[in-house]
Amino acid sequence: MTLIKWQHRNPLSDMVSNIFDNDLGDFFGKRFSDPAANIIENTDSFELDIAAPGMIKDDFKINLENNILTISAELEDEKRQEGKNYSRKEFYYGSFSRAFTLPKTIDLEKIKADYENGILKIALPKKDEARVEIKKEIRIS
Repeated sequence: MTLIKWQHRNPLSDMVSNIFDNDLGDFFGKRFSDPAANIIENTDSFELDIAAPGMIKDDFKINLENNILTISAELEDEKRQEGKNYSRKEFYYGSFSRAFTLPKTIDLEKIKADYENGILKIALPKKDEARVEIKKEIRIS
């Protein structure tokens, strides 16, 4: 059972976003929607990986408030092509925001983030008391 919960947004907003991503996004040749996330639980930490290729670390904002970790980003892409008798400029803007409710076992002071090869990796260390694994054989009497 995963203890990190994804915060779902407004259903109407998602419906509009899905329509734009699937129809108009294809029309304009670009798609930018909520990136995929992987959550891995280890003995002493959680790892949260967000797939966000084509960005740089300065594009991201990571905020923590009331045990809710919010990851957002903005992407601007401009292309300019000039030819013999014409000039064409294409640009794109997109953004996303994902929120995760963290369990109380996370040591909030030790959270770290790194962005490499298109993956935003967030390390969420557990508090020392949450790391203890109790293994005990219980005998049947």
